[in-house]
Amino acid sequence: MKKTTVRMHLWLESGESVYFGMGRVMLLDRIEEYGSLRKAAESLGMSYRAAWGKLRATEEALGVELVETLGTKRGGYRLTPKGRALRDKFMAWFSAVEQAALDQARMIFTEDIQSYAEKNLPLRSGSAVGRGEYRLV
Repeated sequence: MKKTTVRMHLWLESGESVYFGMGRVMLLDRIEEYGSLRKAAESLGMSYRAAWGKLRATEEALGVELVETLGTKRGGYRLTPKGRALRDKFMAWFSAVEQAALDQARMIFTEDIQSYAEKNLPLRSGSAVGRGEYRLV
């Protein structure tokens, strides 16, 4: 039998609207990696408009800027300190919840159980996210 993998979907929402989840983490990671919202969106298989809309929705929900331009829009984008902090806090929370779920699964089930990150190693250099499939929320 193949190894059992623990998978989770965690996100933050306000009312009926999701404002931060693994998809936003991935988007912020790619913006940091490429310095470009367009390249970040393309690398995730989404349109520039969709990526821009997701960023704006999160910024509006939180009342903070997550990204800033470097001079002009042609100069590219970078994460703001608040954008970096939000991404890092979310990943710390995600990791803690995932570890607790993994520990419980290993105690309750008899199968050999692994985390989703263990299944999809290695991690991308400099990234908070592995190469796994996460729904972009």
